[in-house]
Amino acid sequence: MDKEMDFFLYLIEHYASSEGISADKVLKLWDEKNITGKIYDMYEMYHSEAPENAFEDIKRMLEHAGVRE
Repeated sequence: MDKEMDFFLYLIEHYASSEGISADKVLKLWDEKNITGKIYDMYEMYHSEAPENAFEDIKRMLEHAGVRE
């Protein structure tokens, strides 16, 4: 597994935990809102920051896609 995929899985699991939902539901939501690829592609930025920064960015993407949390 490459480093990007390894980090992506880490991000999904920790995001799911922070939101109190399963990783499967997170991935399904991201896929439905067409942001999975963008999140994966943000590896260079996200892996060098605190996970909470990535989570806030993801929440903004979801909000922009019409998901209100």
